[in-house]
Amino acid sequence: MTREEYQERFRIRRLNPGDIIAQFDCADEDLNDFLLNESSLYRNALLSVTYVLEDKTTSEIAAYFSLSNDKVSISDFESKTEFNRFRKHKFVNEKRLRSYPAIKIGRLAIARSAQHQSIGTYLLEFIEDYFIVDNKSGCRFVTVDAYVDAIPFYIKNNYQFLNNDDEDKRTRVMYFDLASLM
Repeated sequence: MTREEYQERFRIRRLNPGDIIAQFDCADEDLNDFLLNESSLYRNALLSVTYVLEDKTTSEIAAYFSLSNDKVSISDFESKTEFNRFRKHKFVNEKRLRSYPAIKIGRLAIARSAQHQSIGTYLLEFIEDYFIVDNKSGCRFVTVDAYVDAIPFYIKNNYQFLNNDDEDKRTRVMYFDLASLM
């Protein structure tokens, strides 16, 4: 589907306080539980904001994602040398800080009924555009703690590993540089 076709079929909206989600199944209990039971708690505590992708005709939720503030900093790397290599390739000398603003994709899930339709890629593009076009504050990177099974999806969408020290974990920290879109 093209972007226009997605926009014709779906709407993305921020979950509002009091919104009750009755059902959602993406085949992952943790991701289901977050949307059904925890997303409002995170919003009320000002920890993250959840958005849903709804079918305009049926109002069925096809996908959701949650966003929170993050940063890419020296503490994300095994050594100061690794961090310096990272920022040397991204920033001119006068813009070398100890950390850089980012937005974190805390959760991203596609309902079983909507999987294998490139909706995940559409949502990543939406998030990236949102922070380039409608940026409310400085934001250079999109980060995600990608489940190991989702790593090929993020790689396909031009996300890179932030470091190599988390290879044996359930998730890997990955990032997308928003400056690559400018």
